[in-house]
Amino acid sequence: MKKHLLPLTLLGLCATANAAPVTYDIEPTHTFPSFEADHFGGMSVWRGKFNKTSGKLVIDKEGGSGSVDITIDINSIDYGLDAMNAKARSPELFDAKKFPKAYYKGTFAGYTNGVPSRVDGELTLHGVTKPLTLTLNSVKCMPHPMLKRDFCGADAIATLNRDDFGISAGKDWGFKMDVTLRIQVEAVAAKEKAKEKAKP
Repeated sequence: MKKHLLPLTLLGLCATANAAPVTYDIEPTHTFPSFEADHFGGMSVWRGKFNKTSGKLVIDKEGGSGSVDITIDINSIDYGLDAMNAKARSPELFDAKKFPKAYYKGTFAGYTNGVPSRVDGELTLHGVTKPLTLTLNSVKCMPHPMLKRDFCGADAIATLNRDDFGISAGKDWGFKMDVTLRIQVEAVAAKEKAKEKAKP
């Protein structure tokens, strides 16, 4: 009887190990939060992005849960126009000297067939923290063909009111305060510590 119990016990341990949450490191060269903001009440739409992003995803595929923790470098803002980049970093807008980082932290939710449809979380921007839900337009995980590790990606979108975060420049001139935030993200499963230690 004991001979039969041992394999079953090992199988149970393996299943538990496979179900453990996996930490993924944000891939900075493939993750660029971007935004769309109104100019003069519908005159045009200005678009920009942040070139430096870091963070982690924790995903439990078997358990159907996960979390997001992203840090955005405000000084890396890029409109494609140097004068506008400097304006955006100034106290009139993002005030990058006083608030150099923005943070988004949340948890995956709205699962259908094991795939989340949104992230419920909070955005900290300009020193203000507010709830913000990201809608996931797409989510995909697969083995990375070059790194030989699992990697996941998603396309997320949300709308926020920048005035809620104390960024109200242009409001008196009729600028709309709604901003569309988009986050394209890719993250690679972190290397196992044991394998790292084993390297010469």
